[in-house]
Amino acid sequence: MKKIKVNDEVVVTTGKNAGKVGKIISFNRKTNKVTVEGVNEVKRSIKPSQQNPEGGFATKNLPIDASNVSLISPKTKKPTKVKFALGKDNTKVRTSKKCGAVI
Repeated sequence: MKKIKVNDEVVVTTGKNAGKVGKIISFNRKTNKVTVEGVNEVKRSIKPSQQNPEGGFATKNLPIDASNVSLISPKTKKPTKVKFALGKDNTKVRTSKKCGAVI
């Protein structure tokens, strides 16, 4: 069980996008990179095609390193670290270190 998963709300802690908040779209465990919605956006040109006869520009989210994001606690809405604890039915659950809320 990993500490950060897809659809978790995170805040970027370092880099040019520091302070931005978004949801994780994808997580590549091999390269330890995450793609966060609305963070690290770049414009890419699109060639004209049958589906898009005019071409133009599109925005794309590029991945950033997973160590540069921090999970947001659902209770306090602040960045927190994650710990694992036993929940109901003796199942392993992720909890916030600051407030103890189940994530």
